[in-house]
Amino acid sequence: MRDGGDLRRERHVVKAKAKRIFIGLIVVGALLQLVQPDRVNPAVEPARDWLASNAPPARVVGSLRAACYDCHSNETKWPWYSRVSPVSWWIVDHIKDGRKHLNFSDWPHDNPRKARSRWQNIQDEIESGGMPLKSYTWIHSEARLSTTDRAELTEWADAEVKRLNQLMAESDGK
Repeated sequence: MRDGGDLRRERHVVKAKAKRIFIGLIVVGALLQLVQPDRVNPAVEPARDWLASNAPPARVVGSLRAACYDCHSNETKWPWYSRVSPVSWWIVDHIKDGRKHLNFSDWPHDNPRKARSRWQNIQDEIESGGMPLKSYTWIHSEARLSTTDRAELTEWADAEVKRLNQLMAESDGK
């Protein structure tokens, strides 16, 4: 049977261990801040941006800029938490991956087939609710697309697909 002194010593040992673990976590967290990934926004060439090919309605531009541009363009607005490791590593990797799959700042104006494919993918992702990602819209409420926004974007994407199909048919018919 233990007496009161033994229990106090055990509590003291547990508190001391908890304190060391807490301090260790603070030190590791602070050291992680020394390892920061590059947050890069490559230069934007206005002639390469998707807006250079066909002027969409202002609401479409606004919706795409709010919901898509942070991950799918060279115009990323880096939030404060993109400077906090290890979250920063995930965000930078996510944006690199987003730009690799679709980059509105590097639109294939000279390749209608590729542009059509991109619009079809955009339409599919928006219709299915796959984009914008839920993890993004939790924090960025301005990126949430209403049913009306989704309908306008998919209608615009469909119109672009049809326009590009016509352009390709005319080009092939020459």
